[in-house]
Amino acid sequence: MTSLVDVTALTYRRNHRTILTGVDLHLAANRIVGLLGANGAGKTTLMRLLSGLAVNFKGHIAIAGATTATARKGQVAYSNALAETAPHQPVTALVDFWATCYPDFDANRFAALAGELALPLDQRLEALSKGTRMKLQVALTLAREVAVYLLDEPFDGIDSMTRKSILASIITWKPAKATILISDHHVTDIAPLLDEVIVIKDQHLIAHEATERIRAIHHQSIETYYEQFYEGGHEND
Repeated sequence: MTSLVDVTALTYRRNHRTILTGVDLHLAANRIVGLLGANGAGKTTLMRLLSGLAVNFKGHIAIAGATTATARKGQVAYSNALAETAPHQPVTALVDFWATCYPDFDANRFAALAGELALPLDQRLEALSKGTRMKLQVALTLAREVAVYLLDEPFDGIDSMTRKSILASIITWKPAKATILISDHHVTDIAPLLDEVIVIKDQHLIAHEATERIRAIHHQSIETYYEQFYEGGHEND
């Protein structure tokens, strides 16, 4: 099976510190994959590398056959839409900017997502609550038509009702052939969505397994499976 995401022998250092070592990762199309690990394990760094925002790595990265950082940016939507955005900027101006930057941005798709998530498009970013900002970020990300979506902690610090609305949007709006890689601490919340789980620890990708196998073979919940890697209680079959 041809991989949509193809990563081989990936090693990345920054500021004289090794963050990822020897990562091999191969993901097929039409999957929702959980990227799990403790704070500082390298989850965000991996997403930045996949999206082309982080460079100067060793190894190989290809997304839908695109290998250069510039080409990968056209295949990946990464949920950092509000990074380095002026807080006084109106939401409508940000949406217009996003549409200008990305030819694959679908304004009608965004409008539908914004309505579903009850986004106040007439306000400035600084007036939005943290939960609303996260919903805006997810809507901007999912409004692009790409091969891979990277959602980095989309529920960080927000309430359960907001999490539920975002989860529903992810299920509804994921393109059939696209793959979503989602990193989150609320493992129990995202577990029902996941087709596969990846675990990162100590700079390495230490596990990659289908959720169906975790439940059927290991007889564990996704959260228990993940936590055992950090508690030292998991044994490989």
